[in-house]
Amino acid sequence: MTPFTPRTKRTSLARQAAAWLMAGCALVLPDSVSAQALLPASGEATATGTSNAVTLPGAAPAQDAAITTGSISTDAGEPLLNDPMVDEDMARTNLRENTVDGLRSQLDIDRNDAQGIRLGSFTLKPTLGQSYNFESNKTGNSKENRSYLETGLKGTLTSDWSRHQLTVTGEGTWQRNVSGTGETEPTADVEAALRLDLSEQTTATLKAGYHFEREDSTDPNAISNASVQSGIDQYTLGAGIERDFGILRGSAKIDFDRYVYGDAELDNGGTLSMKDRNRNAGALTVRVGYELSPALIPFIEASAGKSIYDLRRDTLGFERSYDSYGARAGIEADLGEKLNGEIALGYQTYRFDDNRLDELKGFTIDGLINWSPQRGTDIAYGISTGIEPSTTAGESGAMVYTLSSRATHELRTALVARLSNSLTFRNFQSGSSDDEKVWLTGAGLTWDLNRYLALTGDVSYEHTTRDSGPATNIARVGVGLTLRR
Repeated sequence: MTPFTPRTKRTSLARQAAAWLMAGCALVLPDSVSAQALLPASGEATATGTSNAVTLPGAAPAQDAAITTGSISTDAGEPLLNDPMVDEDMARTNLRENTVDGLRSQLDIDRNDAQGIRLGSFTLKPTLGQSYNFESNKTGNSKENRSYLETGLKGTLTSDWSRHQLTVTGEGTWQRNVSGTGETEPTADVEAALRLDLSEQTTATLKAGYHFEREDSTDPNAISNASVQSGIDQYTLGAGIERDFGILRGSAKIDFDRYVYGDAELDNGGTLSMKDRNRNAGALTVRVGYELSPALIPFIEASAGKSIYDLRRDTLGFERSYDSYGARAGIEADLGEKLNGEIALGYQTYRFDDNRLDELKGFTIDGLINWSPQRGTDIAYGISTGIEPSTTAGESGAMVYTLSSRATHELRTALVARLSNSLTFRNFQSGSSDDEKVWLTGAGLTWDLNRYLALTGDVSYEHTTRDSGPATNIARVGVGLTLRR
């Protein structure tokens, strides 16, 4: 659920302005001209800075129009990894989930302008993509190259009801190596969200989803001698409610996540069970905002959660279950189509059942600024904070801070350029030498041949440095075709 979307206040102001306009027109217009004709049709909306760009196979989920930094970073209700929001544009051949805090831009570079397929009161918009990619992965003195084909399928099913709305999104990518060696990275995502318009001031949301991906070999929790890392299944459930109380905005939501880790395949042909990482996580988040004006809404938010592992003790004898608590305060600003965003400061803590594990805690900062200096150009700046529990003996985990930026520019009506950058700091709190920095940059072009077919090209570079161990450099380049209906 996206909290505090300015709705009721602006709706009432718009209706009042419309009434004044109609009254004035009735006085000055001839009888043959209806003042109602001057008003926009029901449901009509305007947008600035969007493009007709599409993605390579495995496009990111559709973007939310609302400006929000999401919720406090708790294990439940959050994406699997703490990757920057710009990953979806910079490394399209290796797409990952959004940030831990759910930061999203209103840049709709994945917009599908095709008409879609009408199914009763629903509209289905499928997208099929095929790309050819080359990847070079170098860690220390070890180097791997591979060429691979990636097939992606994405679909969005949206209801067309006068009240309430059901949206089902699904996407998946499959890779097959053509030459060289290297681990393939399949992904799958399915999510259903039902919005219930209980009243003009009250909205409820129900959601359910499934996500699959293979753990990245550069992840701190990855198995060093594995030829194929563990596959991770994530099941999600959630419910929330939002209500406007005049100048006050209130929302509450509860999230539940189930994580299941598959076996890792080792270099010697054996397997390593990862079932001691399987867990259930739940969290409750409450938020209250005060509308100083339609453009400025300060807010406070609090969250409490619990994560319970299937095994009370992992294979190393540590009790990894923990309680999470957090609070933050911030302000949401909407200064129009040119500039809007949100910033929040807070504090987060994970308290483990095992007293041998240090408490994970620290200050958090989360924000997103959307800026459109001119029509056809959109820039987003983001900062996010996450907490990642560890699986290393005696290690509780790390605080993760990510700075990111993304820009899209329409070179021509049917040609869109993209540029993205991010810098991630992963700081372990036990004073170990495993701290790392990850820099990711990329660029791409999308050429719409017509409404249904697009040609895409992307390049990206990822550089990871660690206080201990060799650095990792990954370069990717890919071209593809995307078919939309």
